Amino acid sequence: MPEPIVIVGCGGYGREMLVVIAAVNAVSDSWKVTGFLDDTPAETNLRRLDRLGAAWLGPNETLGQLDAHYVIGIGDPRIRALVAARLEPFGRPAATLVHPAATMGPDNHLSDGVVLCAGAQVTTNVTLGRHSHLNLNATVGHDSVLGEHVQVNPLAAVSGDCDIGREVLIGTGAVVLQGRSVGDGATVGASACVVRDVDAGRIVKGVPAR
Repeated sequence: MPEPIVIVGCGGYGREMLVVIAAVNAVSDSWKVTGFLDDTPAETNLRRLDRLGAAWLGPNETLGQLDAHYVIGIGDPRIRALVAARLEPFGRPAATLVHPAATMGPDNHLSDGVVLCAGAQVTTNVTLGRHSHLNLNATVGHDSVLGEHVQVNPLAAVSGDCDIGREVLIGTGAVVLQGRSVGDGATVGASACVVRDVDAGRIVKGVPAR
């Protein structure tokens, strides 16, 4: 019997969560999408939901009236963290979604709300914090720890033994070299290469990232 699930966020990334759920269901009929939640959905996004046959159910607080799991389809890690903090008092479970085209090795820990999109790779002894997402073809190497609400964008690579703090954004195609740490709330720009530790709250870009 599939479990009901709602997607929080009507934008493009939220609709990509629908793609992940459909792929999971193609292998194992796990989820029944009840609809989408969003405090301020754009008319364009509502029309796009309609084309997908999906419903907007109301603002995020509607979750409190539903008996359903939820996944947060918001790409900005800081906004995702704020939304998660508002949703958690409702006591509904956050779904962990792993696309069947993602690769998972042994001895990994995925917390509630984690999403692995198609092509994501997690090797071994990796910890992914609550509501952390690995987008298309992102990779995380051995013994790395990602905090809560981390976003690893497409084709980015976190090498082994890395320590990634809370609410970190790692941009498309960026690389964090082995053993490096990235502090809470930092942003690693697209295609950057992190060769030294990044302090909390910093924005770094370029090769080497600075």
